[in-house]
Amino acid sequence: MEIPQIPELIHYAIPVFVITVVVEAILTVKVKLEHYEFKDALTSIGMGLGNVFIGLFTKGLILAVFLFLYKYRFFTIPFTWWTWLVLLFAEDLVYYWNHRIAHESRLFWASHVVHHSSQKYNLSTALRQTWTGSFYTFIFWLPLILIGFHPIMVITQMSISLLYQYWIHTEIIQKLPKWFEAVFNTPSHHRVHHATNPQYLDRNHAGIFIIWDKLFGTFEPEVEQPVYGLVKNINTYNPIKIAFLEWYNMFTDVFTSKTSVGKKLKYLIKPPGWKHDGTGVLSEDLRKEWEQNQKREH
Repeated sequence: MEIPQIPELIHYAIPVFVITVVVEAILTVKVKLEHYEFKDALTSIGMGLGNVFIGLFTKGLILAVFLFLYKYRFFTIPFTWWTWLVLLFAEDLVYYWNHRIAHESRLFWASHVVHHSSQKYNLSTALRQTWTGSFYTFIFWLPLILIGFHPIMVITQMSISLLYQYWIHTEIIQKLPKWFEAVFNTPSHHRVHHATNPQYLDRNHAGIFIIWDKLFGTFEPEVEQPVYGLVKNINTYNPIKIAFLEWYNMFTDVFTSKTSVGKKLKYLIKPPGWKHDGTGVLSEDLRKEWEQNQKREH
């Protein structure tokens, strides 16, 4: 099977990222929305550039693993228009579960927390990407390789998904037509995902299609104004601290907690906020408390 050469889409998109971030900053100030915080935006851009630089090395690692595993594929899926269509949905489903688990398992949250660390929500926030996740989160996409999708196809679709998700990081765009909101991930849906309002926590994990959240019970519509950031914010513009603080905190909990080895290891598996002595506060706890308050009020 002849494999066509497909360019690195993210690298080609960088000039577009820069231009649109500048345009959005101007529009934000012009229409008098919440003031655009340039220190925060520069931090996000710096994190994004670091991610691209690290990606120069990890993309080779990922491709090598994919190519090795591809030798043991169950089927051989050709490069045709319909396989790209199937892959569009298959890869997006994989992304949904990768993203959901990144919120439900601290080991994966340790890298994903970077993307949620900004208390602002704009196009620059989309660029605030992990420096560590690409070394291990690719394991979620291995089943696609075993099924028979060529590694080049899978990596390309992964890039397309990331490019799609760039434009939804904005408050400039409000609600889109109902048919679009019903099927696709939109700025409204993704604002919910970045919010710390109790009812919004760990909701709307979609990449391109919001249908997965509706199917698996994690969808939440945007109703009240989102409050962005983390339940416990980092409050720093230092990229090094943003990139590695949760890793430090996680391993501190593992090695200093006075409990059994089994419970120590649960600090890697359990959701962020879990404590072996039951004193931790989980996102689901906050959501349940909010639901109870809502019932009392009505």
